[in-house]
Amino acid sequence: MAREDVRLARRSSVRQALRLLEAVDRHRGGATLGVLARELDLPLAAVHRTATMLECEGYLHRPDGEGYVLGGALALLAERAPQRSARARLDAGLRRLRDELGAAVYFGRYHDGEALVEASATGPAAPPVQEWVDFRAAAHATAAGKCLLAQLDDRARRDHLSRHPAVRLTSRTVTDPEQLLHRLDRQPATMPVLALQEYAVGTVCAAVPLTAGGTAGCLAVSLPVHLAHRLRAAAELLATRAAPVMLAMAV
Repeated sequence: MAREDVRLARRSSVRQALRLLEAVDRHRGGATLGVLARELDLPLAAVHRTATMLECEGYLHRPDGEGYVLGGALALLAERAPQRSARARLDAGLRRLRDELGAAVYFGRYHDGEALVEASATGPAAPPVQEWVDFRAAAHATAAGKCLLAQLDDRARRDHLSRHPAVRLTSRTVTDPEQLLHRLDRQPATMPVLALQEYAVGTVCAAVPLTAGGTAGCLAVSLPVHLAHRLRAAAELLATRAAPVMLAMAV
């Protein structure tokens, strides 16, 4: 699947979640999956997947086990909207992911020509990557950085690398610009981006795209190398949580 097709699919999933919430709101007494599927003109299986995801996140609730009503998470967001910024909701979402994964998680964004780690959730049981080289200068060696660069076109990637040359940080760091660009171009849009001890010895990380509007973003997770066997499962969980994180930021 082309990268642009994947971006459109992710945006479509968020729109579908919002449409489902609006439909449920029109049925204050509760609405079954069948009723919602007919009203939205969507396959029952698709509505079921979206409803299950929203129920897990607290945005929907089934008090009788059948009909869906709006959940407490939406009411809480509405009550706190004047006080809570999108950043606060993002931080809360990252903390939930950290606790669920038992690992440090990060939100990255490409802004004004820089690959930025704008938020993170860490803790004693989820230690962060030690930033021994500025992350902005090390996008070529981190999962978050490579995930962001992979979402850019070739001209923007080359511009970035001209300003931030790919220097060797460990024996695993890819420093040849053409080799790095080739790998970025061939990165499957549906697969997590991995960095296995490329930024720091003893640390592995993975990142998945998180695109909001025209801005390239990502969710990332890091683990000590002795827990590398958990990395792919963690990345897959990040991918399933991308839509709820975007929804929380948009509400």
